[in-house]
Amino acid sequence: MATQLRMFEEESQSLYTQAKERERIERKFAPLIREELQLGQMVSYVGNKNVPILRLYRYKEAFAFRFVQEFIKIFKLSSHDYLFDPFCGMGTTLFAAMQHQIPSIAIDKLPIAVFVARTLPLFFSIEPQDLQRTFEELRSHARRAPLADVASDVAIMNVAFPDETLVTLRRWKSAIDALPPPMRDIFLLLFFAILEPCSYTAKDGQFLRLKRDKIVADPEEMLKKKIYEAQKDIQAVRNLWAGDKLKLLPAVQMGDARDLTGVPFERPPTAIITSPPYANRYDYTRTYSLELCFHFVKSFEELKALRFGILRSHIESKVGVLERPPHPVIEEVVSSLKSKALNNPKIPDMLTAYFVDMQKVIHEWARVLAPGAHVALVVDNVRFEGELVPVDLVLSEMAEGAGFVVKQILVARYKGNSSQQMGKFGRVPVRESVLLWQKEK
Repeated sequence: MATQLRMFEEESQSLYTQAKERERIERKFAPLIREELQLGQMVSYVGNKNVPILRLYRYKEAFAFRFVQEFIKIFKLSSHDYLFDPFCGMGTTLFAAMQHQIPSIAIDKLPIAVFVARTLPLFFSIEPQDLQRTFEELRSHARRAPLADVASDVAIMNVAFPDETLVTLRRWKSAIDALPPPMRDIFLLLFFAILEPCSYTAKDGQFLRLKRDKIVADPEEMLKKKIYEAQKDIQAVRNLWAGDKLKLLPAVQMGDARDLTGVPFERPPTAIITSPPYANRYDYTRTYSLELCFHFVKSFEELKALRFGILRSHIESKVGVLERPPHPVIEEVVSSLKSKALNNPKIPDMLTAYFVDMQKVIHEWARVLAPGAHVALVVDNVRFEGELVPVDLVLSEMAEGAGFVVKQILVARYKGNSSQQMGKFGRVPVRESVLLWQKEK
């Protein structure tokens, strides 16, 4: 491990010969950087594939259940604490908090994320046999149900499914919409989980990619399999968890981490365990466009409004006339990138917008957190046209300016470069890190 870290430092020093600010910030935080490569498997969704309930919906940007458990233990959180996740995704942090009987609250700007995080705990409120009974009732209704409305003017909806499959899915959606709560939301979540296998699409990289040679699954058969999985999971969790743990439901709502004034905190949170979107050009409104178009948006205009309303981490991010890079390192990177022939000229604007937004996020955390509150933040450094962006260090220095003490920067794993990048610039590892901060007391 030490060898890897030395290799990274040597290659970074070479790269930063003309990058004074990056050299400065690497030198400043070097004593706090420590390799903890056993965390590598915990900072991805892979760790949730075998976790009952969490495995029912693939939210590929999530970190693992074990990761949250690890930092609940490190921070010594208990039922007296109040855990906040400002980028909740599928709700892994909340799920772990329930198991440990820790009160929690979460927000997200993406409606599918809020829905999943809010719905997964509802599986504890039903009996396994109720799922099968409801499925049988739905099966007869779905065959004659009207077609549910979808955002049909979004281009992906016209090419993602075979015509017959799309009709079947719309009928099932209409039948599910008629169910009473909580069964309606539970079946909607299972329905969203089968959209990808029942389509020509794959959540792959930055976009929802079309794969025309893909074998498309039958909706009814896929839903039946999901019902079977859910039944097993409900029983497994009940066998593992005491009943009281299942009663402490988290509070989840739509919200913007850049402005927390509307979040109904019961008291100042004592900890944050989260991961913001990475500055890696991924657009979640594209990745989850099928789910969004089936339920959460009614038109392309609504989808576009959502795209430009989320935290600006994707390539279509727009920068205000008066917005400038909010940190010397980002100013240095943006200036260098603007002098290069980029494969996408919007990258400098994306980086500027991302760090402007994250600075607002950090200041909001400083405002609402209790004195002495702990923060565990998973972030990913990025590299564009040979220019490394030390996201972990920039955010940590921003945090210092907002009233946090940077305790440690744990390297969870090193990520490689694309073959094109390696061919042009050599192999320079990119850190994926866990930032540990504490609000000043």
